[in-house]
Amino acid sequence: MLDKKLWLELQDYIWIHNNLVLEVRESTFYKESPILQEKSEVLELEEFIKNNRKPTLQQILFDYIDRKGVKDSAIYKKAGMDRKHFSKIRSNADYRPKKATVVSLAFALELDEEETEDLLGVAGYSLSGSDTYDLVIRFFLEKKIHDLDRVNEALDEMKLKTLGGIQ
Repeated sequence: MLDKKLWLELQDYIWIHNNLVLEVRESTFYKESPILQEKSEVLELEEFIKNNRKPTLQQILFDYIDRKGVKDSAIYKKAGMDRKHFSKIRSNADYRPKKATVVSLAFALELDEEETEDLLGVAGYSLSGSDTYDLVIRFFLEKKIHDLDRVNEALDEMKLKTLGGIQ
């Protein structure tokens, strides 16, 4: 049974992240109107989101590609991706590829560690300091080694899933 405070926090969290107002159903555990009923609160929240929204993965990725001055095809080929998958990233701002795909793109773009963390961050990922896979990735970023074959060789040697050609 959820207590009232937790229930309200959950409603607020879901509303903010999905931009939807929860429809509160009658419940034997909790009966009250949904949070953010007041129009002024909704407008204030919308204003907050508008002022604090960060760029999407799509925006950041294609900004890096433009800054590098390379063609899309060179990047997706170097990342081990097919054109169709890359096109999905380009055409759908809400699409969220797997972490390994974002890492592959970072290596293809020859991003440094900070830029890679930024790219991963907008996709909802990060590099952990306690995960072996992430430590291998971080090692190659720190050494400025962007050769996916060498990265994959190290991942394979450590019995970890390799990069490239993944969704």
